[in-house]
Amino acid sequence: MSTVEEIERAVANLPPEQLAAFRSWFVAFDAEAWDREFEEDVHAGRLDELADEALRDLDEGRCTDL
Repeated sequence: MSTVEEIERAVANLPPEQLAAFRSWFVAFDAEAWDREFEEDVHAGRLDELADEALRDLDEGRCTDL
C-alpha cells in the first residue's frame, strides 16, 4: 500500500472486527504521535510564550477553578 487512496480502500473493506482492531490501533498510534510532537514543541520552546501568558493570567487573578 503506497497511497492514501489504497489505504482508504483497504480500511473500507475491513470486516467489522478488524475495523474495530484497526481503530484501537490507530487511536493509540495517533496519540503517541501527538505526544511526541507536543514534547518536541515543549523542548524547542514553542509553547513558552503561551505558558508565560497563562502564568501571568493566574498571578493576576484572571483564572477560575474548574
